[in-house]
Amino acid sequence: MKIAIEAQRIFRINKHGMDFVALETIRQIQTLDKKNEYYIFVAPGDDKCLEESENMKIIELRAFGGYPIWEQVALPLAINKIDPDIVHCTSNTAPLFLKQKLIVTLHDIIFLEKKAQKNKSLYQNLGRLYRRLIVPKIISKASKVITVSEFECTRIKDFLNLKEDKISYIHNGYNKHFTKKDNPKDIYKKYIDQDDYIFFLGNTDPKKNTDLTLCAYAKYIEKSNNKNISCLLIADLKESTIDELLKINNIEWIKPFIYYPGYIPNADLPYIYSGAKLFLYPSLRESFGIPILEAMACGTPIITSNTSAIPEIAGPGAILVDPKNIDILSDKIFLLLNNQESREKQIEYGLGRVKLFSWEKTASELIRLYKNI
Repeated sequence: MKIAIEAQRIFRINKHGMDFVALETIRQIQTLDKKNEYYIFVAPGDDKCLEESENMKIIELRAFGGYPIWEQVALPLAINKIDPDIVHCTSNTAPLFLKQKLIVTLHDIIFLEKKAQKNKSLYQNLGRLYRRLIVPKIISKASKVITVSEFECTRIKDFLNLKEDKISYIHNGYNKHFTKKDNPKDIYKKYIDQDDYIFFLGNTDPKKNTDLTLCAYAKYIEKSNNKNISCLLIADLKESTIDELLKINNIEWIKPFIYYPGYIPNADLPYIYSGAKLFLYPSLRESFGIPILEAMACGTPIITSNTSAIPEIAGPGAILVDPKNIDILSDKIFLLLNNQESREKQIEYGLGRVKLFSWEKTASELIRLYKNI
């Protein structure tokens, strides 16, 4: 077969969740499948993180006018020149007009749901609007829809009224460079000058629950009576946003305990996880939650949510809390930081749990799906 895979953003420097899912899956396909021909369509970027092989070609497409023009004009024109048997679009959306069989990976339908709160990012708001317009149309045309968890599969099927055979789920994996690092300080000292810290992946997306996480951290400090306080390292969040959240919640006094270096490259994250006393992931809504697996693989205890797909991924032995309950979240933070037995139990559990997930398994299931289509 000839198989075209859209992976538009994988060459950009500052990659995020869907970019890594596409990249890691394609890398494993490249290793596992030597029979089919693959054409990977990407936008130009400085991180050439994927190389061509005998049966896998990389095609860089330029388009002026932003992502919609790239996807709706440049991509279908380039695909038609190759005329593949299958086109797989990996990041929620796809061209509206394709003559080939289409597979769409729909990671979630958060953009179709009612907002938990207003999102102040113009980029994210425009992206949400684009997806709301495009997704219902392409889903009706797709031969198959893939999502990343059983929770999200049921959610999408019910919300969009899809037939059972139209949609299925394939779990994500995690990169094997996420392991416990022996000398993490060599790397994490670039981002924080303290050895005792909590790690939190926050951003401006309301689902990340950043404001309530900061409130729970403030309560943890109060419970500690200013003794042996672990600092809070927040990735991917600007100081101005943090200042605004602290002011709104009247907890500006905790700012001296917070570190906010901005975006942390994926290559450094295993060291950040390994050095952290615990990892906070109290998200309001996730279709999967790869950082859960990354932290577990690094031997880092986690506190996460009892909502959406998170229990499916974290499993029954994880510490799952109501992400809107500040008191319970702060209690669990205090417990894990002050009870060595609880910490060791969570570390052991996490190292066992991650063995259920791998990108090799993800790619194998996807190749099988290609053959079935």
